[in-house]
Amino acid sequence: MDSEDRIAWVSQALCRTTDPDELFVRGAAQRKAAVICRHCPVMQECGADALDNKVEFGVWGGMTERQRRALLKQHPEVVSWADFFDKKRGRGVG
Repeated sequence: MDSEDRIAWVSQALCRTTDPDELFVRGAAQRKAAVICRHCPVMQECGADALDNKVEFGVWGGMTERQRRALLKQHPEVVSWADFFDKKRGRGVG
């Protein structure tokens, strides 16, 4: 994902006006923070970006730190999480 693509999805994120302290919380508070993501139009892009860049902290794409770690561990072969999510949703790639 190039920087223009990243800027495009970030500008559409529902959390763009949220206080970052609400998204970078620990433990069970992460599940509450993930509620913000439920109706976000760029949830998949956000999650893919966090997984591609192995972001360790905060809620991204509706996923907690623990959920992202589990996905990375379960699928170490994934090169592009955007492609992975597209395939899972049956959209295929290229």
